[in-house]
Amino acid sequence: MHENNRMFITGIGAISAAGSNVADTLDSFSLKNRNAGAVTLFDTPLKYPVFEVNKIPDEHYLEGQRTLSLALCAVIEALNDAHMEGDLSKYRLGISMGTTVASQLNDLDFYKSYRSTGSASMTSVDRYLKGNLAEFILRKIGARGPALTVVNACSSGTDAIGVALSWLNNGLCDIAIAGGADELNRIPLCGFGALGIVSMDLCAPFDRDRNGLNLGEGAGILILETKESARKRGITSDLFLAGYGSSSDAYHLTAPHPEGKGLKISLQKALIDAGIKPEEVSFVNAHGTATPDNDLVEGKVLAEIFGTDLKMLSTKGFTGHTLGAAGGLEAVFTASALREGWIPASIGFKNKDEAIPLTPVRERTVINGRYAVSTSLAFGGNNAAIVIGKV
Repeated sequence: MHENNRMFITGIGAISAAGSNVADTLDSFSLKNRNAGAVTLFDTPLKYPVFEVNKIPDEHYLEGQRTLSLALCAVIEALNDAHMEGDLSKYRLGISMGTTVASQLNDLDFYKSYRSTGSASMTSVDRYLKGNLAEFILRKIGARGPALTVVNACSSGTDAIGVALSWLNNGLCDIAIAGGADELNRIPLCGFGALGIVSMDLCAPFDRDRNGLNLGEGAGILILETKESARKRGITSDLFLAGYGSSSDAYHLTAPHPEGKGLKISLQKALIDAGIKPEEVSFVNAHGTATPDNDLVEGKVLAEIFGTDLKMLSTKGFTGHTLGAAGGLEAVFTASALREGWIPASIGFKNKDEAIPLTPVRERTVINGRYAVSTSLAFGGNNAAIVIGKV
């Protein structure tokens, strides 16, 4: 990617179990706080630990539409960070959001009633029809520009950021709100449990004894902006989105390709798009779900491309796996780490897996350099990676 096509990151916002905003999240990372516990949002016999958002501010809470509420929290923080208050209709502003849960009719009571009686309340259907994440944000903030909701399993948030980058580079808009949001819901909890990949313990990404993921929820948002738009608004930024790559290996419905072919192609594309070499990457925020297959494949690919001395981590030990929000949250975490000059411990990791050539960082670690990578691996063979840079 030519340097002129790099897009400034002028605002960031995040909400998850690790914190209700970016500053609180960094505090949790620094203090190694893991805010996990039993499910409280709904009744379930499943005893898996989860990472719930403690409280959604009243001004952003929407009854029965938790994913939209979470998205709104992160979007408002990011807009404020970008100094974009008031009337936003004056901007050519696009919205690209990733999700999984918000795209489903997640109401077991609706299905149960319809199956047993042939009828059911349409309340949940109405919420579903009004639940397009990007269109909701567009209406809520009065934006004027393209809006797209990406539903691409657990790479949705990263792919949404990639879509926004293409919009900006092709002149469809001057500013883009991009990222992902997902709520903790009984449907994915049951589904992932049925797959046998949820742990009864707190997850341990890349650890020798890892035995599955924990589910979480949240939203992560970047405000992406052309240099010309930022100049007109009198805004500067030390961060930019440098590159994006995606690929589908179509190997298996839920399992990654054993050789990580799709991930490898995605990383190579992202590095080429950014115009940098692997040795210029200061750290990688890995997908790192703590499932046996994902971490083994991802660890091998990262070692092959970046070498075994790479500084890497997974932040899912702090947030759980937030599905469609993961790429958005981890983009925010990656950008913040570049800005702050440190990455947190890859929490949960204790014992090295000799089958994985890399070892994640065990403690808060100083990082130097201008570039970092965030990866996302998803069901259906979907893989995505972004490169974030610091001026």
